[in-house]
Order: sequence, then structure tokens, then C-alpha cells
Amino acid sequence: MTATTTVPATTTVAAGAPARPGLTPAGLVTVLLGAALPIIDFFIVNVALPTINEDLHTSASTLELVVAAYGIAYAVLLVLGGRLGDTFGRRRLFLLGLTLFTITSLVCGIAPNATTLVLARAAQGAASALLLPQVLSIIQAGTKGERRSRALGLFGATGGISTVVGQLFGGALVAADLWGTSWRPIFLVNVPIGIVGLIIARRTVPDSRAANPLGIDRWGTALLAVSLLSLLIPIMEGRALGWPWWTIALLVLFPFAAFAFVRVEMRLQRRGGMPLLPPSLVRTASVRHGLMVAVPFFCGFGSFMFVYAMTLQDGLHLGPLGSGLALTPMAVAYFTTSLVSSRLVTRYGQKMVAIGGAVLTLGLLVLAGSALLAWPDLSVWDLAPAMVLIGVGNGMASTTLFRIVLSRVPTDLAGVGGGVLTTTQQTSLALGVAVFGSLFAGLSTSGSFGFEGAFVLVIGLLAVLAIVVTALARKLPDPR
Repeated sequence: MTATTTVPATTTVAAGAPARPGLTPAGLVTVLLGAALPIIDFFIVNVALPTINEDLHTSASTLELVVAAYGIAYAVLLVLGGRLGDTFGRRRLFLLGLTLFTITSLVCGIAPNATTLVLARAAQGAASALLLPQVLSIIQAGTKGERRSRALGLFGATGGISTVVGQLFGGALVAADLWGTSWRPIFLVNVPIGIVGLIIARRTVPDSRAANPLGIDRWGTALLAVSLLSLLIPIMEGRALGWPWWTIALLVLFPFAAFAFVRVEMRLQRRGGMPLLPPSLVRTASVRHGLMVAVPFFCGFGSFMFVYAMTLQDGLHLGPLGSGLALTPMAVAYFTTSLVSSRLVTRYGQKMVAIGGAVLTLGLLVLAGSALLAWPDLSVWDLAPAMVLIGVGNGMASTTLFRIVLSRVPTDLAGVGGGVLTTTQQTSLALGVAVFGSLFAGLSTSGSFGFEGAFVLVIGLLAVLAIVVTALARKLPDPR
């Protein structure tokens, strides 16, 4: 889960209305904390998966669900969460989302079995869908000019630093095994942080809402959920379960649900309504080409984080703390690149996506080569050069991609445009884990491949995916 960017719908103030209070530095820190927690929690799970498996005795496919259930629930409900904030107040939805996130974190931490954990993770993703869309809306409504630019830059950097905090902090907590609680503190730590955040947010976060809020597309939301679930659940669970009839039935259902979703959205737009994913917006050149690049890019990122964490712990036996340290060079490089990305985009425009894709490809090839040369004695230092390249490539491509997709979206559809992009982002992250995670799980347990062969093969496939991103990026419009 990379940093999620949603540009809120335009907010106006009626003539003679009192000026809205601005977002103070303390308020900005608070909403950025609200943005960081769900991102940290998405990635913190990766380093704990083997430990969760040992404790709950679950299957590899269920482990994938622990990661993917969160992303699916978030993707399905993201746009709805943004619209609820526009209608009922962004501060109110921010507080509600943070409250529910804190509660679901507690449930995750005390889950007695894998089924409960997966369900709690899905609920946690739904809470994040209420929380995260409000962050940029609050920033947009409460800041202006240079303060807004700095705040948005800090939001982008939050995604990079949250990645490293999630992996490193999660590894440290699992390795510490506090009071014999094993993996559970990675979720329980959110409870006191969430409570403190709620207390501060009530004092520092200003309220705002759209003057003309968009309606809620109930049928579109329901059909999108059915489409995503009917595709992702069979892909993740089918192989491990031996493809029972219901997995085949869900796959057969998918194209019909997707077709119905498209028809409902087109009909709603013709009638003057506001669809969940407006067809006219998707046909915009910047959105259309941007989403074509976003799907393979975020599929690759989501699957890489899953496969890399599993390889470090189960294949190289580095342990959760070592796994977190091995990811630190990538996250620091991503964070640093995101801080300077706006200046780079101003100078190089859309070329930054292709450059980022090329750097990412090089990093993945270096990583595969390092594994072939040094396995099974790979150290954190052996992995560091490749991880720096991967972090720089991801930082260049992702921040520029967000800017391109939103650059041609009409002002009155800015929030919807951001929702389209972030829904695509989270769906692709989950799909990547489902497809490449399942492939890796199957190959790593086979006698002919093992962890080394499975890791090198999947990383090679991800390098091919990065080449596809680089090639598709040539059609992107200039966002300047």
C-alpha cells in the first residue's frame, strides 16, 4: 500500500458565511497521523505473516487474505467514504474512521483464530475507507497557497516513511515477543495511539463539508464490491482449496457483475446522476492512460512487498526484525524521492514515470541477480543496493502518476477523479498479492523450485511488469 492520494471535491463558502478555521500545524500533524496509521498497518502485517502462521496454524492462501482483505475492503468503500465526508462533515468522518480503526485494531490483536483475524482485517480496511479520504479534504479546505503545497508534500512523504515504520517497527515488535504475545502487539499498539489521536483531533482538526455534496451511488458500490470479491477470492483461495465449485461459480459471476456495473454507471450518468466511477471521467485521456499504467504498477508493488517479506523470513530465516531492516533502504529511498518529486516533475514532466519504471526494472534485476549469486547467504547489505534502486523507481513513478491522472480532471470532479485512482490503486495492490502471491506460494513449496527459484522467477516477472509500465508511460500526457 503506497501513499494514497485523493483530491477532494471543490468546497465553497456561501456569501456572508463565517470564514472556516484554518488547519493549524498541530491539526496537520494529527491528520497526517490519521493517514499514516492505515498505511503502517497494511505493511506491518507482511513481516509478521510467518509468526501468525506458526501461532494460528493457517494456510498460505489464508495468509494472503490477511493482507488482501484489508485492501479489498478499503478499495470497495473508498469513494463512498469520501462522499460521506462531503455530506456529513470531514471532521466527523475522520473521527468516526479513527474510532473504528482503533476498535478493529483491538479485535485484530485479540483474534483467537485466522478466520476472525481475516474478518477483522476486512473491517479495519472499511474503517480506513472512512478515515483516509478525509485527510486530503481537510488539508485542501484548511490551507492555501504555499502552506497547501507543503502540506501535500508532507502527505506524500508520509506514505514513504510509513512503509519503513511499518516494516521495521513491526519486525521489532514481533522479535521482542512482549509478554509472550507474539505478533499481536503489531495491532494492539494502534489502540493507545488511536485514543491519543482522537483526543487531539477533537481540539485541532477543523470541520468542513462540500457546499453541493455528491449523492451516494448505492448500486454502483454494491456491484463494484461483487465484481472485486468474485474475482479476488477465487484467485486467492482456489488453488489451495482444490478449486471447489463455488470458486468456479464466483469466477463465472465476475464478468457478468463487471458488465452490470458498467451498464449501471453509464445509465446513471445519462440520467444526470453521479456514478461511483463516471464513464466520462474514465474516458479522459489523462485518466485513461494513467489507469492503464497504474494497474500493472500497483500490482507489482503489492506483490513485491508480500513476496519479499515471505522470502526473507521463510527462505532466508532473517526473522521479523531482519526483514524490517532489509526493507529500510527501499523505504528511505522512496521517502527521499517523494520529497523532491514535485521539482523533478516540474522539470521533466511525464518522463518521470518512464524513468522511474526503468530504475525500478534495474533494481528488480539487480535483486534477482543478487539472489542467484549469494543464496542462501544473502545479507541485508547484499540486498541494499537493489532496494535503494527499487525505492527510487517507485518514488519517481508513483508520485508523478498521481499528478498526471488528476491533472486534467475538471475541478468539480476532482474528488471523484482521486477516488477512481485510489480505488484502482488498492484493487491492484490486492490483485498483485493474489496473483503473484499465489504463484510464489505454490512454487516455493515445490521440490523443483524452492524459495530461491520461486523468488528469482517472481522477481523476474515483476521486472517484466516494470518494463510494461515503462512502455505504457510513453503515452501519458504532460501534467505541467
